[in-house]
Amino acid sequence: MATRVDVVIPCYNEVTVLEQSVLTTLALFEQNTQYDWRLVIADNGSNDGTSELARDLDARFERVKALVLTVKGRGLALREAWLTSDADIVSYMDVDLSTDINHLPELVTMVAERGCDVAIGSRLAKGSKTDRQLKREITSRGYVALIRMTFPRLKISDAQCGFKALNRKAVLAVVPQIENRMWFFDTELLILAHQAGLKICELPVRWVEDTDTKVKIISTATEDIRGLLRMRFRRKTRPS
Repeated sequence: MATRVDVVIPCYNEVTVLEQSVLTTLALFEQNTQYDWRLVIADNGSNDGTSELARDLDARFERVKALVLTVKGRGLALREAWLTSDADIVSYMDVDLSTDINHLPELVTMVAERGCDVAIGSRLAKGSKTDRQLKREITSRGYVALIRMTFPRLKISDAQCGFKALNRKAVLAVVPQIENRMWFFDTELLILAHQAGLKICELPVRWVEDTDTKVKIISTATEDIRGLLRMRFRRKTRPS
């Protein structure tokens, strides 16, 4: 029996791009039949028709499932989708497909066949190719430097790339402990996975910035710094 993989797309007011992203993803599934794929649209509090479109796509396509939440929160949507999944491997990617979707089979293979508990896409690792504004590049590198200062034994080059996969062991060990419901979710996941002794692997990716992104740099940076301080204080008696 093929390994079951859930690919989650968290959405908030993405009615203009959701359907095309779903069609692109389903086409990739058809080209990579080594896994038993399912696409989960995790809508979190949209008010622009995204939830209705998600339900319509669920009805139209066998491999699509709509998970409609009434509360906003990207991290919350991922937590709910992963903890209610029965898949062997869970993953997620951003709805804008900024990360080249052709990397998805390799990301999953790192978990399914290469001994990784958590596999993450990296826009900053050697071999990655990115197209984005200088301010975003500086912000990302600065944040990674801050993570390394706070948790020096966590050897990652990119915490925030919206492209990750986990095995069932990692989901059960880590996800229930994650407190953040928004953008710091990814970093908290990686810190907890590292502290649990799980194997984290990085995949250099091709990534193109979505200029219509909903990420607000200043507010997200503030959330990230607060999150790092919370995690550091919480784990201050443990190795970092």
